Amino acid sequence: MAEYKKSRTCTLCPRECKADRASGQRGYCGMGPEIRAARAALHYWEEPCLSGTEGSGAVFFSGCTLRCVFCQNHEISRGNAGKPVSRGQLAEICLKLQDQGANNINLVTAGHFLEEVIPALALAKEQGLKIPIVYNTGGYEKPETLRRLEGLVDIWLPDMKYRSADLARRYSNAEDYPVWADRALREMVRQAGAPVFDPRGMMSRGVIVRHLVLPGCVRDSKDVLEYLWDTYGNKIYVSIMSQYTPLPHVAAYPELNRAVTEEEYNEVVDYARFLGMTQVYIQEGGCVGESFIPAFDGSGIL
Repeated sequence: MAEYKKSRTCTLCPRECKADRASGQRGYCGMGPEIRAARAALHYWEEPCLSGTEGSGAVFFSGCTLRCVFCQNHEISRGNAGKPVSRGQLAEICLKLQDQGANNINLVTAGHFLEEVIPALALAKEQGLKIPIVYNTGGYEKPETLRRLEGLVDIWLPDMKYRSADLARRYSNAEDYPVWADRALREMVRQAGAPVFDPRGMMSRGVIVRHLVLPGCVRDSKDVLEYLWDTYGNKIYVSIMSQYTPLPHVAAYPELNRAVTEEEYNEVVDYARFLGMTQVYIQEGGCVGESFIPAFDGSGIL
């Protein structure tokens, strides 16, 4: 396998912070040169075509290029949890999850580690990894970075958090999020093509776009759905999520310091039906609460 050459200044994500992470400087993501991960285990709370009954082999990486103020996984997105992982160890983790019966390998927020993750995935495939690779991302990605993953990733699982630049600036310090999320999704759809499912109904190739409904943001949620339908139609699946959980760190944003109401969520789902969307996953009531947030205790990290 050819050596993957690191850049001296990091421009992997749209922040282009140009940190010299190879020398130990930390980027906007909060991470230095080495992979850090906080959990690797079978995960049963993804969309049904990913988790099934066997579970998705989720690897939760530390750090994040967005660090949204309402992040449900703030313990890892802020870099407060995680252990160092080498390329070889990541390949071994993937193979162990496959041996445990995982339906796929689910890389959760791996974009800022791609210079190590890409060769690790290639190594795992050389050593017998056969199940699909899921790239699970907040959506704030550069298309040229995603092109490095062509032939390695089978299923793309991006967020489409906002269409409003104002919301993106207030909650993610990324006014340009809608622009980059649009460009990134176009690249993902180009690589994935039409959705493909195996005989069990598990997705083996395709794109599922997630949208988390935020309290008081129904209008923007509708704009997200309208954009997705008008642009992609049935080329993608959409997952409308109701699981927003107000955590203590949103105290500075009082409008977010409550759960999404049933009326708000139903209004968004009804709008998807109005548009004619049929390839949509919705969540039942009762998906709110910290019990749905995994324990980032290093489980499964070698």
